[in-house]
This record gives sequence, C-alpha cells and structure tokens, in this order.
Amino acid sequence: MMLRKAFGALLALLTFGTVLVVTAAPSQAAVACSGTVTYSYAYPPSNPVAELVIYYNSTNGGTNSACMYHRGAAYGSSARTSVQIARCAETSGTGSCTATAVSSKDNGDYLYYAGPRGVTGTANNCVDAYGEMDWAGTTYWIRSGRQGC
Repeated sequence: MMLRKAFGALLALLTFGTVLVVTAAPSQAAVACSGTVTYSYAYPPSNPVAELVIYYNSTNGGTNSACMYHRGAAYGSSARTSVQIARCAETSGTGSCTATAVSSKDNGDYLYYAGPRGVTGTANNCVDAYGEMDWAGTTYWIRSGRQGC
C-alpha cells in the first residue's frame, strides 16, 4: 500500500513536471529571428563571414531579439557562434548601455546562426547586442552599441 502511494505521488510529480515543460515553451515563442530589423552589421565589410541582426516586435511591451548569422564562406560550416542581447536603462542616444535585463547567452557550434536570444519590455528603451564567431582561426565579434531607441 505504501509503495502504491509513493508510485502515485511520483507519477503525479512526473505528470506535473511534463505540464510545466509544455506550458513553459510558448513563453519563448515571442523570441525569434524575425520581425522588423532595427540593426544589421556584417563583418568584415569587404567579405562578410558573420552578421549580427537585431529584430523588434511589439509583443510583451516590446521584444527585441538578436541572431548572429554565418555569411559567405562560413554559411553551412560548423563554427563556434554566440549571441546575447540586453535591454538598456537609456531611452535615447548613443554610447554604452546600462543593462536592466540581459538574455542568456546562446553559445555553441552552429552551421547557420546562434540565437535567437531576446529581452522584453523594450518599447521605450535602447538595446545592445553582442555576437561572436570563430572562423578559420579568427574570432569575429560585433557589438551593436545602443540601438532601437
């Protein structure tokens, strides 16, 4: 009898955990490599292998997402690639960003891009994104600086 109760409790816990996973997934749906492009920079300019792009959509009080794309010869080739984005306290201007929210960093060996990573509540704030890619023995990095404000 005690074993049956313990098994029932474990089954209920597993079922509840599964429901949490299923219900947690839609919160990421608002963060995508799509929307209105507010920043795009490919590097190096003459023969790009990496491009950092910031997107905006109006969900959740404004959502900005960032993706670091492989371009040119790097497209479709495995390379360590990462991206991260922050919401700034600043609402205008240029310069450094005082981060009020920072996304997790997406970092791995990818064929096409890293991301998306996103922050919400950006409708009246600047954002700052950072992307990095190791390609052919060189690390390419792009920092957007304050954008979208």
